[in-house]
Parts: sequence; structure tokens; C-alpha cells
Amino acid sequence: MRGTSTTDLSWWHLLLYASLCLHFVLGVSDDSNSSSTGTKAESHTSSSKTNVILIIVGFGAVAGLSFFLYKLWQKKKRDEQYARLLKLFEEDDELEVELGLRD
Repeated sequence: MRGTSTTDLSWWHLLLYASLCLHFVLGVSDDSNSSSTGTKAESHTSSSKTNVILIIVGFGAVAGLSFFLYKLWQKKKRDEQYARLLKLFEEDDELEVELGLRD
């Protein structure tokens, strides 16, 4: 994958992970109608759907939190690089004064 940024790759990995987790959750849910009464099957199906919805919401919350923390980390790294750049230019000014190139 040449020419793609790390953000594109992280989104790709996040999408792949979410897809696999959703596939796993839906594969694990048991929707068999083997009970003799319809009410048991309906309550089992509704509780199964509720569990799947809660799991999906949980994964969404984890993905949202991960995205927020990633953006916060990016901002911190950018601020550190900017501070390092400013420090580099400040040191150059002091060097010029010491050499007598500037008053």
C-alpha cells in the first residue's frame, strides 16, 4: 500500500477489526427455534438481539474512545515537534550573538 498515510491504514485496520468482531458476534448468537412454544423462541430472539445491539454499541464506544485518544496523541506529538523546532531556532539566535554576528 504505497502512498497511503498511517491514518488511512489505521482506519483500514479499525474497519477490518470491527467487521471481524461483528461477524464473530453474529455467528455466535444462537437463533435456533427448537423450543416447542413460540413465546420462548420470541423472548430468546429478543434478548439475543438486545445483546447484539449492546455489543455493537460497546464496540462503537471503544472505537470512538480509541479515535479520540489517537487524535489526542497526534496533537501531543505535533506540539512536541513544534516546541523542538522553536528550541532549535532559539539556539541558533544565541549562537549568532555569541559569535558576534548579531547584537
